[in-house]
Amino acid sequence: MIDKKKLFDAYLFFHEGQLALAEIERAGIRIDIEKCLAVRQDLSDKISACEEEFKKTFLFQTWEKTFSDRTNILSNVQLEHVLFKVLKLKPIKATAKGRNATDEESLMQLGIADVNVLLRYRKLRKIRDTYLEGFIREQTDGVLHPFFNLHTVRTYRSSSDHPNFQNIPRRDTFARDITRKVIFPRKGHQLLEVDYSGLEVSIAACYHKDPEMLKYLKSGADLHSDLAKKIFNVPVIDKTIPVYKKLRDAAKNGFVFPQFYGDYYKNNVDRICDWIGLSPSREIKEWDDSAGIKFPSGLTIAQHLKKQGIKCPNDFEAHMARVERWFWKEKFKVYDEWKSKWVTSYQKQGYFQTLTGFICKGEMRKNEVVNYPIQGSAFHCLLWSLIQLVKIQKKEGWDSRIVGQIHDSMIVDVNPAELMHVAKVIKKVTCEDLPRVWQWIIVPLSVEMELCPVDSDWTCKKLWEIPET
Repeated sequence: MIDKKKLFDAYLFFHEGQLALAEIERAGIRIDIEKCLAVRQDLSDKISACEEEFKKTFLFQTWEKTFSDRTNILSNVQLEHVLFKVLKLKPIKATAKGRNATDEESLMQLGIADVNVLLRYRKLRKIRDTYLEGFIREQTDGVLHPFFNLHTVRTYRSSSDHPNFQNIPRRDTFARDITRKVIFPRKGHQLLEVDYSGLEVSIAACYHKDPEMLKYLKSGADLHSDLAKKIFNVPVIDKTIPVYKKLRDAAKNGFVFPQFYGDYYKNNVDRICDWIGLSPSREIKEWDDSAGIKFPSGLTIAQHLKKQGIKCPNDFEAHMARVERWFWKEKFKVYDEWKSKWVTSYQKQGYFQTLTGFICKGEMRKNEVVNYPIQGSAFHCLLWSLIQLVKIQKKEGWDSRIVGQIHDSMIVDVNPAELMHVAKVIKKVTCEDLPRVWQWIIVPLSVEMELCPVDSDWTCKKLWEIPET
């Protein structure tokens, strides 16, 4: 049954949200155009050298022999044909449509030098043509004014274009450093990034209300460390020691989050092996003792897993199947039951209504039915906060400006003289005011702040906390 009042409130909410985003668009974010041009030229030189290097490889010669004057080294269709039909290589995995995967992760796992040259060439091209060219084309007097839209995404999340501010590289350190080094605050100012911590996990808990998950979120216990202990059978995860931090990150990014978004244990094995330096190839009968990351004792992860009876990727896959079963059928069984009920309700009604009042309908896969309400509602937490902050900014006459947003984070061009006040207001609005207004939020919210020095580019950000007074 549709709650029409919540639906009307959602309609009004997006009106206010678009007005707030328009203020953010108008403020804009500064780029160093001269630096942009210099980096673009440097990349062009590197691209030319990389292309020449690739054209000397056996892979290119086979490619050109196969496709002649139709050869296009940016074509994944041609690459798939050459690698798996002509050269008869064994593919790492298949796509949802049944084709042999040619994504970067899969190609890297092939471990072929010629392919790695091609990947480097493509990465350089993308950084130059997608990001830097976009900055240069869209800037006005050295300022970008990217659009932030509320009408293009089925989940009722935002999107961005001209340029896509939400697509600027974040995880790839090489691409991130190149693209973010040209983004600056106004003269004499500094960039402050404020990111909701684990927001989608928190909002998911507001839907499923699993007592085990609520316990983690309310106590501040570390779910990712607990899963790392379960997956790798280690008694303690000390995040201050690099190898244990790596194991925690592998559990977090290779298992916990993918599972929450509908992935399953076989894919988890591939991701986790990649994180810890082991080959995921199911053809391996036993990992070499020297393989993978090392513990302080000198023991490798391969040796450690062998002691647990996990000698190869197939053993690890069977182990991860047991971990997955425990995760959903014992640890978070209420969450698992909610997913089934939510999907069944959608199948009967043809739609669902989010906690923020929006209606999602039409054809969706099961994973989408479960993920869409969480993704949309999580973004709406940020949007509500942005609406309030823009109003406060205008009322109090801040010189500081919110200049960008990326789903669960905001970027602020802040006057150092206003830093403490602005940071305290942001924390109050995001973590205290929001849960009081939206009482369906039943878990604590927190934000993480990263601050750049005055006049420094976006890559210089470091974790920062509001000093206690």
